[in-house]
Formats: sequence, structure tokens, C-alpha cells
Amino acid sequence: MTGVGVGIIGAFGLTRFLSSLLYGVKPTDPLTFVAVPLLLAGVALLASYVPARRATKVDPMVALRYE
Repeated sequence: MTGVGVGIIGAFGLTRFLSSLLYGVKPTDPLTFVAVPLLLAGVALLASYVPARRATKVDPMVALRYE
């Protein structure tokens, strides 16, 4: 079983606990199950892209000599 499958099963297993924390959203709402992981993936991609973009502007020989 993949990590995604384990995560989805774990999330559904925690629905009773989640229902006490959520206001106005059902824990098994399909839109929430799709939107939250997409939002988190977007933030992670942005957090990786910004430093990677800055790293491409450094000359490799300068970076190697620095160490």
C-alpha cells in the first residue's frame, strides 16, 4: 500500500476526532479532502522553488571554491 493510501485511510480513521474540531465542515467532505492536499503541495512547491531559483543564479565555480 502506498503512503497516499495509508494517509487517506488514517484521515478517515480520525474523522470522529476531526468532527469535534471542525465547524461547518464535515470531516469526510470530498472538496476538503482534495483542496487541502493541493494547497499544501502548492505551498511546498513554492517553498522549494524560491531557494532553487536563487541557487541557479550562483556561478558553480564560485560555489565550489567557497567550500
